[in-house]
Amino acid sequence: MDAKSLIHRLLHAFDAPEPAPLPVPDEKLALGTLLVRVAKSDLEYAFAEISQIDKLLTRLFGLGAIEAAKMRAICERLDKEAPETEKFAQIIREMVSLEARLDALEALWEVVLADGSVQSQEMTVISEVQLSLGLSEEDSIEAKAKAAAQLG
Repeated sequence: MDAKSLIHRLLHAFDAPEPAPLPVPDEKLALGTLLVRVAKSDLEYAFAEISQIDKLLTRLFGLGAIEAAKMRAICERLDKEAPETEKFAQIIREMVSLEARLDALEALWEVVLADGSVQSQEMTVISEVQLSLGLSEEDSIEAKAKAAAQLG
């Protein structure tokens, strides 16, 4: 081996491997990403919110705890690297029923309410998603009430 190739190997020996490419979001990943996005919108990604996201992914999609955590990790990457909020909401709107869109809005409210405080940034994301899902303000009020009841 010549000196040039040895130096090259040494310089790149500790390079981080390339992360796996992100999947194309379907309605499940779109909702998961919106859950992460609303939780991070107030710049405090609290344990209560992370835990609630995992519970929601488990409940909504029949995942085990490990699968839900893995899905959340993918959704966190999608949130960081992927398109605008409206595009994720549009995926959901185009692929699921009205009832499922209402359930998605309720799930978003559960994440917002999970840490015990509602911030203006979270309200902005909720409003964007509600409109993009083709839902009314009344739908959002009802979803918030159901989410509060679900959380106890």
